[in-house]
Amino acid sequence: MKRKDDHTAQQVLRHWREEVPDDRLAHLVRDAARLLTRSLQLRLAEHDVSFGHWAFLRVLWVTEGLTQRELSDQVGLMEPTTFTALKAMEAKGLIERRFQNGNRKKIYIYLTPKGLALKDVLIPIAEELNEVAVRGIPEDDVRTLHRGLLGIIENLVEARAV
Repeated sequence: MKRKDDHTAQQVLRHWREEVPDDRLAHLVRDAARLLTRSLQLRLAEHDVSFGHWAFLRVLWVTEGLTQRELSDQVGLMEPTTFTALKAMEAKGLIERRFQNGNRKKIYIYLTPKGLALKDVLIPIAEELNEVAVRGIPEDDVRTLHRGLLGIIENLVEARAV
């Protein structure tokens, strides 16, 4: 069965190959990121995890016990958006919020066993998607692309363009 996403992806590919093969790098990066994101969204949905929750899970798998504000900063979202996402994640049994040391102002975020267990399920899915994305691209080219994209990020941060 062919999905609407398949048609859209084919349009993006045709656009880059036929219509504007030498268009600006920013547009190419945006389209690649959009297709990668959509591909991951579809895979995460099979495990009842939204792409928005994925960002929080990735941070919490590395560092639990962050405040809502710290988590918001690390994910790069505004606190009201984080609050809404965390509320939904709590309802799904992925995280729990705790107060510490009698401080009722700061809420600390921790994974539940269910949220922690998703790491062993979802990380391999993301790694497999990355392998699919670079399939057929020589390893040296992938390393060059990685350095180049990191350089773009560094340049934009250094120029305070973000």
